[in-house]
Amino acid sequence: MAKDNQLGEFLRARREQVRPEDLGLAAGGARRVPGLRREEVALLAGVSTDYYVRLEQGRERHPSAQVLDALAHGLALDEETAAHLHRLARPAPGGRRRPRRREQVSPNLLRLLDGWPGTPAVILGRCLTVLAHNALGKALFDGHTHSGDLVRLVFLDPDAREFYPDWERVAVNTVGGLRAAAGIDPDDPRLIETVGELSLKSEAFRRLWARHDVRQKTHETKRFHHRLVGELVLSYEALTVNSAPGQQLVVYQAEPGSPSESALALLGSLTTESAPEHIRR
Repeated sequence: MAKDNQLGEFLRARREQVRPEDLGLAAGGARRVPGLRREEVALLAGVSTDYYVRLEQGRERHPSAQVLDALAHGLALDEETAAHLHRLARPAPGGRRRPRRREQVSPNLLRLLDGWPGTPAVILGRCLTVLAHNALGKALFDGHTHSGDLVRLVFLDPDAREFYPDWERVAVNTVGGLRAAAGIDPDDPRLIETVGELSLKSEAFRRLWARHDVRQKTHETKRFHHRLVGELVLSYEALTVNSAPGQQLVVYQAEPGSPSESALALLGSLTTESAPEHIRR
């Protein structure tokens, strides 16, 4: 990832995704670039065109909070993406970085996972790697080349589009979640490694990463086509682990009385009973 002008890259990417007519501007004649022109963003944000150009080019690196709020309004950013914009413009103070510790899951959290035998649950790390799971959580994602890494599963697994019937939506949200992690700690070595590998191996990832969409994993309904039990429609909630910043507890549920509830119960019955195998990384 290029780190020298992340703010400018973000502004340019978001500008190119906004249609003038969506903001009440005349589309005008032929445009050399998609989306808004620089002068249009400057007008919407109430700053000079020269100042905005300097922001995009990285020649101005200290916009005020008021300017950032105005840019977020002009680019029609949602609350989460606007917060990401502020983080890019005001990164955490530098200093001597401590060696990053291996991500570990607390014993209390592992016991909590085991207490939900009928509910798939996983613990995800900063880069959406599976740090731990209960038996049904393991069974939900089992059988893939990258079962222990949800980003690589989406973009590098040969059967990803079959496993995720709504693959494009899953891909957009997955990259958005990775972008959210990048905004918090862009120097994370594992994040840099993940983005570098996927950028080389997946054209779809490169396309979506260039959009600078930000979508923190929260809650959603997702369809799966499981190799053992067929279609599953599951809703999930992603909960942050306060004792381990960057970790998320993701819990999946089927609608009561639905075919997916029966399929999930069948998957549970097919899961071999053995000692818990929590740690994947």
